[in-house]
Amino acid sequence: QVQLVESGGGLVQPGNSLRLSCAASGRSFVRNTVAWFRQAPGKERNFVAAINWGASNTRYADSVKGRFTISRVNANNTVSLQMNSLKPEDTAVYYCASRPSGYYDISNDKRLYSYWGQGTQVTVSA
Repeated sequence: QVQLVESGGGLVQPGNSLRLSCAASGRSFVRNTVAWFRQAPGKERNFVAAINWGASNTRYADSVKGRFTISRVNANNTVSLQMNSLKPEDTAVYYCASRPSGYYDISNDKRLYSYWGQGTQVTVSA
């Protein structure tokens, strides 16, 4: 069992940056793919970014490519999401998720993820 806790959300103005963190406890997620998803009010939970357990592969939603960067430090059991040039449409609750996987896996399918955090709110507004 893996417990995930997100942190770093908040209110920012458009164009500014935030860095989200996801910390794992209970069991290491070293051999897990880790991803970020987000859910805006009244909308489905959508994929944002994923990273394989070796940190050699990453995947991003088209809407965040070039602005967001996912990274991980397995020694610390943490995964981060650096979000730059934030837009109002980035406003959502952001969730960290993980799943045991093969080395190269960077799935964007939320149905495949076993463990989820409670989410952290990101609001981008002037």
